[in-house]
Amino acid sequence: MLFKITKHFGALVVALAVGFTLVFPALPAQAHSDVSPPFEIRFPQETDKTSFFNDWGSRRSGGRRHSGTDLMTDTKMTEVYAIADGVVVKVNDSPSAGRYLIIEHAGGWESYYLHLNNDGFDDDSGDGPWKLTLAPGVEEGASVEAGQLVAWAGDSGNAEGNSPHTHFELHFRGRPLNPYPYLETAFERDRADLLRKTQALHHRVNGSAQIS
Repeated sequence: MLFKITKHFGALVVALAVGFTLVFPALPAQAHSDVSPPFEIRFPQETDKTSFFNDWGSRRSGGRRHSGTDLMTDTKMTEVYAIADGVVVKVNDSPSAGRYLIIEHAGGWESYYLHLNNDGFDDDSGDGPWKLTLAPGVEEGASVEAGQLVAWAGDSGNAEGNSPHTHFELHFRGRPLNPYPYLETAFERDRADLLRKTQALHHRVNGSAQIS
């Protein structure tokens, strides 16, 4: 399998992506946080379909600052995963964030997934069924596991008309942190794990073919 190593220098359309801040409209453009969660973070989107860069703190309309990382993808309905074990504490829809999901994790950590898919199977109406937004069983109060499919990426809210992506935020004790360093580490690890599994499957298939 070929992997698109586009993590840092994704499509130029990234610059056009519309960010959103749920609570905190003005953030310092800090490089990163040294706070470490008490769990291993999994990358929240398909690694071979995602490009991203450190856009924390970049300016947005209305004087806002970008409070997360946009995980760009070429395709709506790209799989979105829980970064760690947790409980779904919020599922909602808003004009800015679009359809979104918040998961509470251990130690005062939360992950936010915004601009999830809201379109139908074959249209861009924006009023598609929620079964095309959230994976089965994902609702407020539901427990989820690290790496579990929870949703699908889209362009809902004020991202309508831009390339599909998930605006991802990481919060610690009620305040957003720059998620990029955590995502970078998780991306490299999860991509390497997938590559190893793909290679192992390739060897097994080839070995079986030679024996037969």
